[in-house]
Amino acid sequence: MALLPIITAPDSRLEAVSTPVEAVTDEVRRQLDDMLETMYAAPGIGLAAIQVGIPKRMLVIDVSREGEDKQPLYIINPEFTWLSDEDKVYEEGCLSLPEQYAEVARPAEVKIEYLDYNGEKQELHADGLLAVCLQHEIDHLDGILFVDHISALKRNMILRKLLKQKRLAEAG
Repeated sequence: MALLPIITAPDSRLEAVSTPVEAVTDEVRRQLDDMLETMYAAPGIGLAAIQVGIPKRMLVIDVSREGEDKQPLYIINPEFTWLSDEDKVYEEGCLSLPEQYAEVARPAEVKIEYLDYNGEKQELHADGLLAVCLQHEIDHLDGILFVDHISALKRNMILRKLLKQKRLAEAG
């Protein structure tokens, strides 16, 4: 396994719409394993392939708490089959927007269909943090960042801050 570089905003690659995975191959599983290792090392609870420069519809998630056994989810070609009418607000952050957080309202519960690590079709009903994480990561697959769900003023402040950090890092 290998740690992959995480793309940080602002970067036009994060706006790309990812393409479906045609077949779950050993190469796809290797990429998923690398993504999971990268996510744990960051540390984070979710990572979409586009965030590491792979424009494919796949992501990894693990919302287990510290001290609990790891519970990684490998999700390929996810599709929402149901979104609850009730919204819930969570403070979100993102590995591609380091140290930036904002409150985002999203459906409180979701159901998805996807392919797992072995290419088997699965269904998942999620609420709480897992539902938020699924929506956040699936947004990445559609070229959407969590800051696209907040006011333009807040979004621009965050993106300007990140651009300034990038310029300082490149200069220094």
